[in-house]
Amino acid sequence: MPQRKKKPKSHKTLIPKILKKARITVDFKIEGIMWKDSKFINDKDRELILKKCKDCPEDKIVIVHGTMTMAETANYINKKKLKKTIVLVGSAIPANKQNSDALFNIGAAITAVQILPFGVYVTMNGKIFPGSDVRKNFETGYFENSK
Repeated sequence: MPQRKKKPKSHKTLIPKILKKARITVDFKIEGIMWKDSKFINDKDRELILKKCKDCPEDKIVIVHGTMTMAETANYINKKKLKKTIVLVGSAIPANKQNSDALFNIGAAITAVQILPFGVYVTMNGKIFPGSDVRKNFETGYFENSK
């Protein structure tokens, strides 16, 4: 008897729930463009992210990104000097796990994107870093300036 193929798992973002839980009241639009572990994100993927940033009419953008390569993506987008404010954010502990930092980090990113000048930034753990000067310290798990 032939085996049934399993339906591919549909991807659902937790972002709407997080924004509701955080009581975010600013207007926002959510667009999912990639469902990939960030350690596998490459420059072709970064080009897609960049294209989406360029093509959208908004000039304030928050990108939720895995922390493994978030600094590389921020640096990549930063080099293009878009006339937009772009904030990349992630969490050390996934949003669906207990004691996640996702709620705080996304709230910080929403605030940061509203007040920062045009440029690319990473916000994590209560700090804001320029996209050109950030790295993840894999020993500590925290983000820090790269220079």
